[in-house]
Amino acid sequence: MTEIKETLDAIGLLCPLPVLKARKRLKSLQPGQVLELLADDPAAVIDVPHFCNEAGHEFLGHSAGTGHQVYLIRKGS
Repeated sequence: MTEIKETLDAIGLLCPLPVLKARKRLKSLQPGQVLELLADDPAAVIDVPHFCNEAGHEFLGHSAGTGHQVYLIRKGS
């Protein structure tokens, strides 16, 4: 099981805000720590993995929450 260091609630925010807020929150984490991102923006399913790939973070996947999606991001070095 992945240990989640922080959770970011971006429910109700539209593109590009969930990714921008995730980028800001990841800055305060140490490499290897995991951020849980909650979002209901339909574009996040594309934006979050793309952001991870471009920024050097590991996209650990997503799952369905109640009325939102849950994304897991491991901070890169």
